[in-house]
Amino acid sequence: MSLYQSLNLRHKLEQIHEHWSPRVIAEMNDYQFKVVKLLGDFIWHEHLETDETFIVLEGQLRIDFRDGQVLVRAGEMYVVPKGIEHKPFAEEEVRLLLIEPKGVLNTGSEGGERTAQNDLWI
Repeated sequence: MSLYQSLNLRHKLEQIHEHWSPRVIAEMNDYQFKVVKLLGDFIWHEHLETDETFIVLEGQLRIDFRDGQVLVRAGEMYVVPKGIEHKPFAEEEVRLLLIEPKGVLNTGSEGGERTAQNDLWI
């Protein structure tokens, strides 16, 4: 077995069986790379201390803002600036890579029942 191995994002995503439950696949400095499957509507939330990067691997993600929206398609990315209230939506299943600092909750400052357990690795 080689000391150096790449990560297969598709294989990691196949291990996820629920939506809106990010799983950590790598860390770089204080940042985590998380894969997640999304379907349907999420909640309005914001991250007061950090930006949040969405890289769509499969599908099309709509990110709603109070004054507009952005569509992010497979092969595209979008960075939501810190402090900006947003709500992700996926009409059909979306598979994506999130990049955010370690310890960031998926529901930001809102909390609630949609908050996923943090720091789960696959």
